Amino acid sequence: MHGRRPTMTSRHGMVAAAHPLAAQAGARLLAQGGNAFDAAAATAAALNVVEPFMSGLAGMGLATMWVAAEKRVRVLDFVPPIPASFPAERFSKRSDLERGALAVASPGNLAGWCEIVKTHGRKSLAEVFAPAIALARDGFALAEFGAAEFEENDPLLEKIPALYPAWSKNYRPDGRPMHLGSVLVQSDLARTLSEIAEKGPDHFYRGALGEKVVAHLQALGGSLTMADLAAVKMVWREPMAASFQGLSVHVPPPPCEGFQFLLTLRLLDGIDLASKPRDGADHLDLVYRAIRLAAGERIAHNNPSPEKLAEIMSDASVERLRRRLTDGQPVTGPTEQWVPQEQEDPAHTTSLSIADKEGNLICITQSLGSPFGSGVVVPGTGLCLNNFLYWADVQPGSPNRSKPGDALPMCMSPSLSTRNGKPVLALGTPGSYGIMQTQAQAMVQHLAFGLPLQQAIEAPRARLWDGRLVEIENRVAPETIAELVRRGHEARAFDVGWTMRCGGMQAVAIDPETGVFTGAADPRRDGYVATP
Repeated sequence: MHGRRPTMTSRHGMVAAAHPLAAQAGARLLAQGGNAFDAAAATAAALNVVEPFMSGLAGMGLATMWVAAEKRVRVLDFVPPIPASFPAERFSKRSDLERGALAVASPGNLAGWCEIVKTHGRKSLAEVFAPAIALARDGFALAEFGAAEFEENDPLLEKIPALYPAWSKNYRPDGRPMHLGSVLVQSDLARTLSEIAEKGPDHFYRGALGEKVVAHLQALGGSLTMADLAAVKMVWREPMAASFQGLSVHVPPPPCEGFQFLLTLRLLDGIDLASKPRDGADHLDLVYRAIRLAAGERIAHNNPSPEKLAEIMSDASVERLRRRLTDGQPVTGPTEQWVPQEQEDPAHTTSLSIADKEGNLICITQSLGSPFGSGVVVPGTGLCLNNFLYWADVQPGSPNRSKPGDALPMCMSPSLSTRNGKPVLALGTPGSYGIMQTQAQAMVQHLAFGLPLQQAIEAPRARLWDGRLVEIENRVAPETIAELVRRGHEARAFDVGWTMRCGGMQAVAIDPETGVFTGAADPRRDGYVATP
């Protein structure tokens, strides 16, 4: 109503994803008797087809889930370590690893999807991958967001002669530019998914498909080896949690960088935000200051030990930071990596949230890294490979400088919240280092100000950058932005009211009393909600 998306509810399951066809793929699995874990893998695989610029089986990701049969939150980490073959000594700045074969890290998404289905699902890989295979084989017409991504990235990739011919043959075989309504058929990807469904993930990690990928990378000067692929292992982790507005919010632990999100919430949980005008200067000033303070802690203590993490999240540390939060003095500091970045981070990621009628709830955030990842498409496979070594820290002098075999810290932060020991909310977003920022902003809107879930996701958000810079969707009043400037923020409005620089959030909530599911999808992308 009134130009907003309606609140979507169901009592039989809910899928919120960044594309309508992917949400429908997950809902199809639920309707066929699959559970949330089967539906999550089906949705993730379908996103490989309909959002090939955002994520795919050759990317990486993390999942946070409530397993109803075990009455607990679990985390699956499918972000493999930095490959043993990575020649870290050859690089001194991130931009050297933005594109090309040397940027490709060991893919984890396929292994993650298969592990989720094997451990907690009930369907076969053939059933789980069937919707994605059909979409790739039959094709689909590009919607607005997808068309814009192709129109933006085609000319950028065309400037890289070693990569563009294979990329172009895969995504525009007739040679014509992709635009709104263009039909994208991915026959090679359909065949690859069918082979994996039949032979299992080892076809990629130890078999002929992996050999084809490695051979192509090495022909382009890459370093990834079959030993790197075979070394990929899925890691089940215990989540970390923090309280906010009566919820226990769970995210993956380090090396995931989601503790910044939880620290932000802890700082704000001691503030009476509800008494302040929503989207006014008092509200936004506190939220932006808390985000920047938490980002500083994450950057200074990246991938902390359990002991250091406990210290960062301790009451004493939170109280110290909260005094800084409320002292009125400007907060200056980085939000990205150890030193100021040369350019905006071109991250492309996607997130999905799913619930089923059995009480399972899962949030997955997954990515290729940059738009179309490394830009490397392996001929005959339909696979576009990630560029996650761009997220390794190769900056000389950084205390977080990466080396082969190190954990790869990841700024994804799929969240699962409980109240009184029952699952109530799965919420995740893309956005690179903005992920932990925009999740905190939406949680404040939903929990502190009481906005319904869809409206909380639609509320104006901001992206903070290194130093004092904060860019705010222009639906926030100009006088509010002027007051933020007066308070020490280098605040300015985006030239639009909705921008994916502030994420693309998908969420599912559960009312523990009625069992009703509520889904919410972000209009900043092609987000959609589907039910079985």
